[in-house]
Amino acid sequence: MDNLTHFNDQNRAKMVDVTDKDVTSRMAQATGKITMHPNTLSRIHDGKIKKGDVLAVAQIAGIMAAKQTSQLIPMCHLIPLTGVDIKFEDNNKDTITITTIVKTKHVTGVEIEAILAAQTALLTIYDMCKAIDRGMIITDVHLVEKNGGKSGHFIYQDK
Repeated sequence: MDNLTHFNDQNRAKMVDVTDKDVTSRMAQATGKITMHPNTLSRIHDGKIKKGDVLAVAQIAGIMAAKQTSQLIPMCHLIPLTGVDIKFEDNNKDTITITTIVKTKHVTGVEIEAILAAQTALLTIYDMCKAIDRGMIITDVHLVEKNGGKSGHFIYQDK
C-alpha cells in the first residue's frame, strides 16, 4: 500500500509539495446520479420547476464548483483549469446521470475538481426540485477516469 503524502515528519497534515513535478496535460472524468419521482423528472423536462431551468443552473453550479475546489477542500492545490464540461442524461423515468470532464495543463491532477463538480451539480438539482420532491437520492458519485501525471491512466472498474 502506498504511503499517504499529506502528512509531514510530525505526522500532521500538510499540503503536498508539487514544486518539482512536471507540467503535463491532465484530465479527470466523474459521474453521479440523482433519482427522483417520475413527475419531478417530467417537470424538469417540461421546464415547470418554479426556480428556473434546472439543468442550466446545475451546469453552471458544477463549473463554478470545479473552479473553487481549492477553497473548499483544504489540501487541494489551486489549479488553473483549461476546460470543464458537464453533460446530463436521463432514463426518461426517474434518474438523471451527470458526467463531468475537467482538464488542465499543470503539475497536479483534477480528480477532486471533477468529483466536486458532479456532486455540486447533483445538489443543485436537489435544491431546485426539493419543494416538490424531498425524497430524491444522490448516488454513485465517483471518478470514472483520470489521465496524465506520474500515476498515469486510471479507469474505474466496477467491483
